[in-house]
Amino acid sequence: MAGKTATPEHGLKDRFGPTALVTGASDGIGRAFAARLAEQGFDLILVARREAALQEIALDLGARFGVEVRVLAIDLTETGAVSTLLSRTEDAPVGMVVAAAGFGSIGPFLEQDPGSELGMIDLNCRSVVELSHGFAQRLASRRRGGIVLFSSLVGFNGAPLSATYAATKGFMQSFAEGIAAELHPLGVSVLSVAPGPVHTGFAARAGMRMGQAATPDTVAQGALAALGRRGTVRPGFQAKFLGWSLAMLPRWGRVRVMGLIMKGMTGKKPALNVAATKSGSL
Repeated sequence: MAGKTATPEHGLKDRFGPTALVTGASDGIGRAFAARLAEQGFDLILVARREAALQEIALDLGARFGVEVRVLAIDLTETGAVSTLLSRTEDAPVGMVVAAAGFGSIGPFLEQDPGSELGMIDLNCRSVVELSHGFAQRLASRRRGGIVLFSSLVGFNGAPLSATYAATKGFMQSFAEGIAAELHPLGVSVLSVAPGPVHTGFAARAGMRMGQAATPDTVAQGALAALGRRGTVRPGFQAKFLGWSLAMLPRWGRVRVMGLIMKGMTGKKPALNVAATKSGSL
């Protein structure tokens, strides 16, 4: 086996380690976090529904970085799943939690399946609150640790054609800000990651046309560099540019612009030029 690789950010393990738990680890952003954390020497607990995919990732990361990787095939949408996860990791020295599991939808609200929309709320919000509460108690008792949660560019105002998803991300942004203030004096750092469009399987499931989107690795790298130093990070140029551009508008204007962006992602019309919108061309 290869030895553990030293990197400029290797101090993360000393600050938060020795083990990181990543949900949604079989694909996209979660998988990118797992690779970055393994590179920095963390042992891993990888959580997702697809055990075969997790085992493949575990073998790869263990061989490349000489870390121990444990796989837990758990569907976090199921009743009692988070309790099971907490129970099965009770004795693990988890110092960092990355709650990357989630999904979204895009299209008119009245055309969405109500069961799927409610399942999205359960996974994106309820399970994350339960997971955060369980692990925050453990981290606070050790007086150190990190929790990475996921908001979104659409989490700062309503988003027509993605109303439920945007609402879940608005919830997560507010939740992360609140617990960050509570947990900081206890030695626990909480980070809200608010990316813009990202090339992932998540986007395919939501039916999005992503155009020029960030990579999952860009998100993971930016988030880990910010953990313990900032409360919210928008990784990638597009997230920063769109966030800044939208912040110049009143809230009703941001909702309107976001609706046009979502229409562009469905392919119904060209994506909106946000810079032009700022100059009043809507």
